[in-house]
Amino acid sequence: MSAAQDFRQPALCRIYVDDEEVVELRPYLVEATVETSRGEAAVCTLVFDNFRLEDDSWQVQDAGVFLPWKPFRIEAHFGDYSEEVMRGYVKEVITDAPEQMGNAKVMVLCQDESLLLDREHIRRVWSTEDEAMTDGDILAEIAGSDFDTEHEAGLSNVALNQDGTSIRFLRERAEANGYELYLREGVIHFKPPQLDEDPQASIMAYMGERSNCLRINVRHDGHKPDQVALVRAAETGTELEQETFSPNLTLLGSSAADSSAMGLSPFVWQMPRPAGSSLEEARARAQAKANESAWKIVAEGELDGSLYGHVLLTHKPVGVYGIGDTYGGLYYVDRVTHVFAQAGYRQAFRLLRNATGQHTEPEGSDALAGVR
Repeated sequence: MSAAQDFRQPALCRIYVDDEEVVELRPYLVEATVETSRGEAAVCTLVFDNFRLEDDSWQVQDAGVFLPWKPFRIEAHFGDYSEEVMRGYVKEVITDAPEQMGNAKVMVLCQDESLLLDREHIRRVWSTEDEAMTDGDILAEIAGSDFDTEHEAGLSNVALNQDGTSIRFLRERAEANGYELYLREGVIHFKPPQLDEDPQASIMAYMGERSNCLRINVRHDGHKPDQVALVRAAETGTELEQETFSPNLTLLGSSAADSSAMGLSPFVWQMPRPAGSSLEEARARAQAKANESAWKIVAEGELDGSLYGHVLLTHKPVGVYGIGDTYGGLYYVDRVTHVFAQAGYRQAFRLLRNATGQHTEPEGSDALAGVR
């Protein structure tokens, strides 16, 4: 069977609790929705029809399967292979008993593994001038034996305190470095956007039998800054000093999506130095703002998950083809909402791009399928 034929097998939702597949409750699953994004924890909502049994117990909530803090995993199965959508823990169980018993439902809310790092308020001095630590070292210590990590060293801190849960503290440090922080398959990722990775399977619109995209909308907003200027007081005197930062991420196309091609001077947004931050951290924040402002092109749409044949992942590049030379090419995945329902498997996406034009056109089935 060819790859193209294999991709067209209906995608099925498989749910695991305590590493055991939930089989008996599968017929009662109405919908499973997983929301993933670059800036927030992945969350899942399961909706089940609920029935009262002859012994007056209820089919779902009394099955002893979905209980808070049970390990949870959801996968998409495509014929003879599967891919993970998310994993984490059951966070909340809601039983809804309306006036009509036949409309009774149970909703199970789950969150990714970052939930483990959001249970304890910690006050700790992590770094001082005498014992300076990098943000990467701090991350590794917080992860301990519970998580593997893929991280870069980040900033070196001479004065850094934690006063909150670990996940909130780490998100603050990721923002300070201009890094992304996310958990996937038991690994904490703490690093800059990885735009040079191999792209995922391509999104194909208006391409006949190869099409997998149900709809797509592309917006190109030119009224975003091209550069960010860090404004700070001079070390001596009363004058202000200004340092300008341009985006330094890899271009996902042939021409930067800025105003330079129009013969205009750069659109510069001024950023005051954050109170209490070191100059090194202020510069990192300014660079991160410049990079984020470079995402002037946003594509939103929806995939038929069975035709696509993969789980579209955030924090990775993906090719989009069939929408022309200007906006066709590589994008960075910002957000994906996965929905398993009677209508099938749909993936609503939001993609980002910092350039126009394509470096190269996709050639052959390997390029169209992408690399995982």
